[in-house]
Amino acid sequence: MDLKGAQITWFGHATYVVRTPGGRRIMLDPWIQGNPACPENLKSVGKLDDILITHGHFDHIGDAVSTAASAQPQHVLAIPETAGWLESKGVANVVGFNKGGTFDLGGVKVTMTHADHSCGISDGDTTIYGGEAVGYVITCENGFKIYCAGDTNVFSDMVIIGDLYKPDLAILPIGDFFTMGPREAAYAMKLLKVPAIMPVHYATFPALIGTPAALKEALGEFGVSGVEVVDIKPGQTIG
Repeated sequence: MDLKGAQITWFGHATYVVRTPGGRRIMLDPWIQGNPACPENLKSVGKLDDILITHGHFDHIGDAVSTAASAQPQHVLAIPETAGWLESKGVANVVGFNKGGTFDLGGVKVTMTHADHSCGISDGDTTIYGGEAVGYVITCENGFKIYCAGDTNVFSDMVIIGDLYKPDLAILPIGDFFTMGPREAAYAMKLLKVPAIMPVHYATFPALIGTPAALKEALGEFGVSGVEVVDIKPGQTIG
């Protein structure tokens, strides 16, 4: 797929790095060392410019503290409750903002969107309220837009996300059980009217039974035509 100068590297599960046309490296949901889908050659992340957190479940935030310490990002973005927890763990450069808000990373703009999911942070023997789960729309320097949905079910206001932001690519979970499955993701694409989807959050655990093949079949079931399914494997880069 032509990402208009951007690149996306999938670390497996729901962790990936967006490299913008201007060269910013933005990581979504750092879960690396304990991620069974993450290839060994990606275990060392290197320098990051920014980290975006969609919610506080272990498979999205498990390595956020250690990655922020080693990668030294300029910004770590999260909803305020999760942002507060990150700061309590010593993470620097945390920015807590909320749904509908836009933060300028420096030529790249990030808008926080709604997600339909839970958000609890495991901290020792307790579970801390992490605010609500969110997604993001990343607007690159050249205007290319990526909708990073985070963990979510399909919801009707995805129509608004499509109409308002007009993303060029949607990164959606398809695993089922903990998030929407292929049929829900296909219906989400019907609502979003986005030309391409990169499926994530599948095959990591036995319960995550959704597949790109099932997504393609469901797109046909709902009459969603002309959508490119970007079927990459953990460790691969597109763009």
